[in-house]
Amino acid sequence: MGALFGKSSKKTVPSRITDHDKAVLQLKQQRDRLKQYQKRIELQLENDRMLAKKCLQQGRKDRAKLLLRKKKYQESLLTNTDKQLENLEKLAADLEFAQVEMKVLDGLKQGNAALKKVHDMLDINEVEKIMDETREGIEKQQEIDAILTDVLTTQDEEDVLAELDALEAEDQRAQLPDVPSEQLPTAADSEEEEMDEEVEEVEQKAATKSKASAKRVLVEA
Repeated sequence: MGALFGKSSKKTVPSRITDHDKAVLQLKQQRDRLKQYQKRIELQLENDRMLAKKCLQQGRKDRAKLLLRKKKYQESLLTNTDKQLENLEKLAADLEFAQVEMKVLDGLKQGNAALKKVHDMLDINEVEKIMDETREGIEKQQEIDAILTDVLTTQDEEDVLAELDALEAEDQRAQLPDVPSEQLPTAADSEEEEMDEEVEEVEQKAATKSKASAKRVLVEA
């Protein structure tokens, strides 16, 4: 019963279309109507011209003159329609640009409000305190560095630089590719090896031939 006679729990969703949007929409609709009206007039002008030409061919000169007068009047209406259409388009463009300007101003307003909140959260005294503490920390670190520098002797500084150079050289060696320790063969070495192989081959052939001759002599004996 309560569900039937009670008030609906659903809330009406507010429309996102503003009066500004409605005004722009109405201008665009009026513009479209004017364009349609222009098309109708242009068609009527062409029809009147064709009818006037036909009346002249039939010898109805007065009727043709009347049609041309009507055509002339409609041409003046078409000219006025062009001016009205131009005004509507300009007004619609101005309204749309004004809407963009309103959004920009609204964004600036929100940004200024957010910036004001940030400024309210920042206390000048707190900022100065943080800057003083940072400055004191930097000065203290500089004093520590100066003390450490005074403790080290000239020899210590030289040892540190030498160790640094050694580390850099070690790092460079680690990055370079390995160089082969054996000497690469040259063109002369290659020619010498080829000559040795040819001599060895000739000697092997001579030894084989000698063995064959010895066997032949033994067989004949």
